Amino acid sequence: VQYLTEQLHYSSATVNRDLQLLEQMHRLRRSYGGVEPVRPAPVPLPARYEKQKQVKKRIARRAAEFVRAGDVIFVDGTTTTQYLAEYLVGKRNLTVITNNMALAAALSEAGVCCEVLGGRVAEPPSMLDGPATVEALMRLRADKCFFSTGRITPEGEIAIGNLFETVTRTMIDRAERSFLLVDGDKVGTAPRKTLCDLSCVHCVISDYRFPEPTQQRCRQTEFVLVE
Repeated sequence: VQYLTEQLHYSSATVNRDLQLLEQMHRLRRSYGGVEPVRPAPVPLPARYEKQKQVKKRIARRAAEFVRAGDVIFVDGTTTTQYLAEYLVGKRNLTVITNNMALAAALSEAGVCCEVLGGRVAEPPSMLDGPATVEALMRLRADKCFFSTGRITPEGEIAIGNLFETVTRTMIDRAERSFLLVDGDKVGTAPRKTLCDLSCVHCVISDYRFPEPTQQRCRQTEFVLVE
């Protein structure tokens, strides 16, 4: 309270009243001598599959059009790229390398050749991560990499969390071409941690129309708008 009164030039009564209100809103937790933010619980994986489901499916369907017969592709362990499965069935001589066991199971049942990367289950029930996952990736190369993100800015800064960070970077580095699949619901404020920006991606497929200055700055990137 003393620190906030000095920094904000408010009375201690005002600061205490505001802190009490934020605590009632479950934005922070007060303790003797200080406060701490209340972190929102992560959205469970099944719930994330349902969020923006129809948009994700349209994006995935458009992304699958870039896959050719005989391709070897990396597909990351995100809910958006999971929807690629139904649109990859029937592609001749396709090989899919992924850290998503659920995706590999769905594709292999349909006769698609799949290679599951090793590692630990970092996000139950099916997403793999860790040193073993990266080590396996380092021995492989692909024609294309398909990945997604939880947040991107209108200026094209792509967010990344600690989970899957190295795996995603390695997939992009080990592929000839990289494709970012992202729905407009994920466009927002600047991320705490940046993977890269759109100038490092060959193609972005989205239902969001990125501003003209962003597209001009990333001239080497193909912007595919999904209606």
